[in-house]
Amino acid sequence: MTRATTVRAVLALAVLAVSGWLVATRPPNLGLDLRGGTQIVLETKDGELAKANADTTDEALEVLRRRVDQLGVSEPSLARSGERRIIVELPGVTDPEEAVKVLGRTAQLTFHPVLGLADPAKSGSTTLIDEDGRDTLELGPAAIDGALIEEARAVTGQLGERTIDIEFRGRGPGAWQDLTGKAACAPVGDPTRRVAIVLDGKIISSPQVNPDIACDVGITGGRTSITGQFTADEAKDLALLVRAGGLPVPVEVIEQRIVGPSLGAAAIEASARAAVIGLIATILFIIAVYRLVGGLAAIALVAYGLISYAALLAIGATLTLPGLAGFVLAIGIAVDANVLVFERAREEHAEGRRSLSGSMTTGFKQAWSAIIDSNITTLLAAGLLFFLAAGPVRGFGVTLSIGVVASMFTALVLTRVLTGFALRRGLIKRHPKVSGLAGIGAVRRWLEAKGPDLMGRRRLWMGISAGLVVVALAGILVRDINWGVEFTGGRLVEYSTTDPVSVDKAREAVGDAGLDRAVVNASGDGNVSVRSGSFSDADESRVRAALAELGGGAERIRDETIGPSLGVELRNKALIALGVALLVQLAYLAIRFRWQWALATVLALAHDVILLVGAFAWFGRPVDGVFLAAVLTVIGYSVNDTVVVFDRVRELVRNPQRRQFATLANLGCLQTVPRTVNTGLGALFVLVALAVLGRDSLVDFAVALLIGIIAGTYSSVFLAAPLAIVFESRPGGLVGKLAVRASVKTTGGRAQQRRRAPTRTTPAASRKG
Repeated sequence: MTRATTVRAVLALAVLAVSGWLVATRPPNLGLDLRGGTQIVLETKDGELAKANADTTDEALEVLRRRVDQLGVSEPSLARSGERRIIVELPGVTDPEEAVKVLGRTAQLTFHPVLGLADPAKSGSTTLIDEDGRDTLELGPAAIDGALIEEARAVTGQLGERTIDIEFRGRGPGAWQDLTGKAACAPVGDPTRRVAIVLDGKIISSPQVNPDIACDVGITGGRTSITGQFTADEAKDLALLVRAGGLPVPVEVIEQRIVGPSLGAAAIEASARAAVIGLIATILFIIAVYRLVGGLAAIALVAYGLISYAALLAIGATLTLPGLAGFVLAIGIAVDANVLVFERAREEHAEGRRSLSGSMTTGFKQAWSAIIDSNITTLLAAGLLFFLAAGPVRGFGVTLSIGVVASMFTALVLTRVLTGFALRRGLIKRHPKVSGLAGIGAVRRWLEAKGPDLMGRRRLWMGISAGLVVVALAGILVRDINWGVEFTGGRLVEYSTTDPVSVDKAREAVGDAGLDRAVVNASGDGNVSVRSGSFSDADESRVRAALAELGGGAERIRDETIGPSLGVELRNKALIALGVALLVQLAYLAIRFRWQWALATVLALAHDVILLVGAFAWFGRPVDGVFLAAVLTVIGYSVNDTVVVFDRVRELVRNPQRRQFATLANLGCLQTVPRTVNTGLGALFVLVALAVLGRDSLVDFAVALLIGIIAGTYSSVFLAAPLAIVFESRPGGLVGKLAVRASVKTTGGRAQQRRRAPTRTTPAASRKG
């Protein structure tokens, strides 16, 4: 055993040991859709600066969303109900008092000039007692408000005092310099040399401007500090409130309750059973195709699940349905990395120059670039989704990032250790077919026999893709998109039943009444809430009758129109994050490959997303938060698939055995077909099981992924590659360059060649080897 192998083995054992310890000792943090949590209903009130209406309530909702994110509660749901109410759902929060304390504060932070001391008996909006309770100060109009604050951090000074460091933005630095410059014109010790910092109508700090600050010059740099009698927790909460922004109007908590999960226990159990069945089918398929090394890859796949789950526990991530979507995609990537290596090892062994273990080692080396490029593009997107997006989109980015790193570790470290050990055994050397690497596989044998010229019909494939896009767009225009309640809002009706009703039975009754996609929650004390985007009066009558029969009577106690839980800011952040992610991926692919190939990849990706949205439009299925998770998953899979194809084409272009670029592109596609088929089937087993055996919204999630993965697999070969040929046909492209190189060789010129790439795709190519 070499030193490198020993290091890999020790590292793998250490990671597995730590992962096992985390899984055994830390409970999972499930989201509201899986475990339930707390529901808080807030109502906005008229304030001094603004009236409570739909607009100010929407502004308050976005501020509250930022506060919830700062609290560390993952995957929150916030929606406006009517004009003045906000419904906040916090997953996993069973003691909501602290959250209510922070959410309910107005946090209107303002900076005022001090006009002088006031009569203690005098009262008014411009007269306040300072932080020490000694002086009553008369304040001028606010010069700076919370909207001009960029950042606020709680820090501890050298003497242990608690300080809030504040950084201004926009016109804030200039306003702060002007405010302090005017105050500096007063004599030292004069009250008018002070600046009052007011939070929610109370002075929290009123320092004097330092003597070294010149009159009308002020403090430059756009930064200041608030020092007060704060505890560590108070300083942290204050920084959080200042950073998240002040509410435009006051809010009042009018209701709070613990609610059950939005996905019923039966749905979770059925879906978990389907996932296990699909995973077992995937493992059996890998073993059937790759035999011994497939079995070892299956062990690595199980280890991947353990490691990635442990990593989520270690960072305290909240597991929700969108997060699990990233987990599903990472499973596909984990399978794909192993398949890439195995197919490369098969090719190498078929050349007859290396042993089984040598072929596997070379397989890892040759598959390295494809694995790295596909995973880096996925990590770039996942990282940008985490930093730029919010809510469920951010959760998807976290889970996907962890999954990608874990999949690379298991494929490149654990699988390599296991296969390296097994392939050196004497039994395997005497019976090489057991290894799974001795044969080239049924798909490759068929390709060698047929040798189809796929790129020769590239106009046909591009025409089919264009037709499919037209059909999808027609579905969007004719049938329209069935936006889910998260995007459009809907109706919320709450009932009080005579006898307590479990959430699962209530959900089943509401589904039987015709609202199978409604969000149903039961508090356990006889209250049942039903939320749905399409909720007519006739639907409401049927639901009430079903609940009355179930609970011995039902009374409607609340009926409100609610706003979307995926707020405007969250949706905008998601779109911005996706746009930036695509641009970064485009730049990376242009650097690693060519800009023509990068553009072809992005266009193929757009094709896949349009087909998925169009299919759901034709089917009339809801486009909601679950669908959003599926779209993100499809984007990751589609880019990953296309990068693998172009990686092989790049290798062939560097070592051209065929001089025409279209021929090289065709050969690259054919050589990656076995990997595409095996990886795709591995992912489809899990999705088909979820679609057939799953429950509730998980079925739509599985169907969306099935459509997206099939579209992505098709587009990587039949759209991205033909588009690359079209783009390379322009002046300066590879079509002309390779034609010149071929002409030079034909006339006796010399063309430098590196080690040739595998060409076992047609009988003719095989004879050249």
